[in-house]
This record gives sequence, C-alpha cells and structure tokens, in this order.
Amino acid sequence: MVVLTAHYVTRPEDTDAILTDLATMTELVRMHEPGCAEYRVLRRVDQPHELLLYEAYQDQAALEAHSATAYFQEIVLGRIVPRLISRERTLWTVAGDPV
Repeated sequence: MVVLTAHYVTRPEDTDAILTDLATMTELVRMHEPGCAEYRVLRRVDQPHELLLYEAYQDQAALEAHSATAYFQEIVLGRIVPRLISRERTLWTVAGDPV
C-alpha cells in the first residue's frame, strides 16, 4: 500500500471553492479508481484554511494512474494548485511493507 498525504494552505477567499473541487474529486475517485482504497479531505479545526488530503492506494501504479487522469489534471493541477498558498506532498508506506 502507498499512502499520499498532501497538506494545503489556502487563501481564505478560495477555501470554499477548493473544498467544492475536492468534493468533486472525491466522487470521481470513488467512481473510477478501484486502486484507491481511501481518499479523504480533512480540515484543520483551529486553522480552517489548512487542509490535509489522505489518499491510500493499492500500489504505486494505482497512484500514478490517479495522477494521470484527466480530472486530476483539470481539477487539482488546473484549478486547485494555482489557488494555494502552499502544497506539501509526502509519500508513506505501511511499516513492514517493502518500499
């Protein structure tokens, strides 16, 4: 299993639109990506303009397939990323699994 976390800091005026786009992404991922075991958007309680995406994929190939989808390119790279103050992505694996 490969897990990707993405920490987003949004501009306050863009947070609602970004959350709407992420809700659309969540639906599309669940409908079209059997290799994605979990796709969650979390919002920081004390800093509502900070978001954490938690994405779990069966393997690296499933993560790469996700990144190659037209909707990822359009929604995430085309609409969300340009409106972020910062974006930090980290890859994880389950402890004990081969890297």
